[in-house]
Formats: sequence, structure tokens, C-alpha cells
Amino acid sequence: MFALYAEKFSTDDPLTGLVVGERPDPEVPDGWTTVQVKAASLNHHDLWSLRGVGLREDALPMILGCDAVGIDEDGNEVLIHAVISDPSWRGDETEDPRRSLLSERYQGTFADRVAVPRANLVPKPASLSFEEASCLPTAWLTAYRMLFVQGALRPGQSVLVQGAGGGVATALITLARAGGLQVFATSRDERKRARALEIGAHATFESGARLPDRVDAVMETVGAATWTHSLRSLRPGGTLVISGATSGPNPDSTELNRIFFLQLRVVGSTMGTSTELGQLVSFLDATGTKPLIDRTLPMTDARDGFAAMNDGEVFGKIVFTR
Repeated sequence: MFALYAEKFSTDDPLTGLVVGERPDPEVPDGWTTVQVKAASLNHHDLWSLRGVGLREDALPMILGCDAVGIDEDGNEVLIHAVISDPSWRGDETEDPRRSLLSERYQGTFADRVAVPRANLVPKPASLSFEEASCLPTAWLTAYRMLFVQGALRPGQSVLVQGAGGGVATALITLARAGGLQVFATSRDERKRARALEIGAHATFESGARLPDRVDAVMETVGAATWTHSLRSLRPGGTLVISGATSGPNPDSTELNRIFFLQLRVVGSTMGTSTELGQLVSFLDATGTKPLIDRTLPMTDARDGFAAMNDGEVFGKIVFTR
């Protein structure tokens, strides 16, 4: 079958390990099923995999892709929840120490078909196209959990989104506005700040700029470059939710004195559960909110999408179609 897969790793030029070609049909263990992929969206996870982060060399060749939507064996339109937990695990899948994502231990979604546990299928809402729905399982689910589960934010509260532009950041802005929050966003790029206003931010600022008021929560995916600004932007008792560190995991100063003196909460957040994916679908259905797509490409042209993400030339999600 057709597939996009990692053949080797390269830290400096990750696209050298990306192959557009053929792979064997998926193996289907007991309790699993296959989905015919109609659309799949690109994540930074896929680029990191090509750099050898989170993917073992002995697992190569590995079909990439975490997100997908398609048709199951019974003809149903379904979303795929990308978190694969141990069959014996009960409770929050993201807390299973043996969990993985599709394309780490099991072959991913950038292919004609993908094998997944039956329990990982969530009905696709009729209100979203295949392309729109393919954005939900990783970036949009991550944003939903950051805001409303780990951040526990309520209508009328305020939130700062660091680094407007990528899939998670644009999802955070859109979902926060739809959820009745006051939304601030930062970016080094003037064009991205303007786009952030278009999709729902109440105000935008250059990275590191002082806000007019301190916020109830900060959504942090940038890491070292924005860590100090995130902490200084919080009101006493506020919450910093971190779900990534694209600029590096080790800030120059941890600001521990600020954290304990102002009684700030620093909360980690990873992906989301299949139940939360269903809640996200219901939220979008109820509010009429739709994911922002930067561009749609046939999977045969996926290298162009990888290159755009690698160069940072993205606002929203990149979607591949079959």
C-alpha cells in the first residue's frame, strides 16, 4: 500500500529520511481493526520522528502520522485516537507509563490504511469535513485538554497563548474564544499576530512584551524562550500549562521564587483521552467551531508540507488527503 515513512534519521536535515513509497498492508492484532484513511494532518511529532526523537532506530522503517480520519471496516466515518495504551491499563490513557502514539511503536496514519484498537475509534461529526476532522486527534485534543482539563478554565477568565501560529497554538486561540475566555496571544511575526486576531484573539503582543493585565492562565508550548515571560504574565495563584518546548526544555532561570511566592501552579499536559476527544467533537458541534487549515495537499506531495513546517511557514494545520 502507499505510505509515507521514515527510513533513517537526520538531526540537521530531517527530510532526507522521508520516503514516499510502498509498505506492506497493516497487521491486525486481536481487538484491532483497520481504517481506510481519507485525510491525515501533520504534527511536529512527525518532524521529531525524522530526527530520531521518540522513535528507535530498530523500529525503522516506520510509517509516520498520528492523526487521521477515515472509513472503518463497517463503513462508518471515524476519527482515530492516537494514544495507544497497554491492553491491561484502566483509566486515563495519557497516564499509562507504557503508552505510545501511533508511529512510535505501531505504524502510523500516513498510508492507505492503518491498524488501530477498536476502542480508539470515535465517530466523526457530520458538521466537519474529513480534512477538518483530521486536525482534531493530536493538536486540537492537546489544546482542549490544556485549556479545560489541566487548566480548568471557565468562561470570563483570561488566558495567554505563547507563540501563535502552529497547530496547537491556533487551536488554543480558537477554542479559548469559543469557550468564552479573554484571549491574548504572542508572536515574533507581525503577520501571525494579525492572523491571531482574525481567528479570535482579543489582543496580540510581540514575544516578551508586557501585558496590560496579568492573566489567569498561560498556555506554554514554546519552552525556554518564553518561560520567564509566561511566569511573569500570571496573576497570583495563576496556572501555567505546559505541553511542549520547541525552543528547548531548559530555561536560563526557573524563577522558583516567583512560583512559590505568588503560589503559581505549573501543570504538565500531554495529548488527551478518547473520552476527551469525544467531548471536543461535541464542543465543536455545539459552537460551530472549525479547525483552521493552513493548506491541504495530496499525500503524494507530503514532502512540501514537511518542508513548510520545518521552515516555520505555517499558520494552522497542514492536511494530507488520499
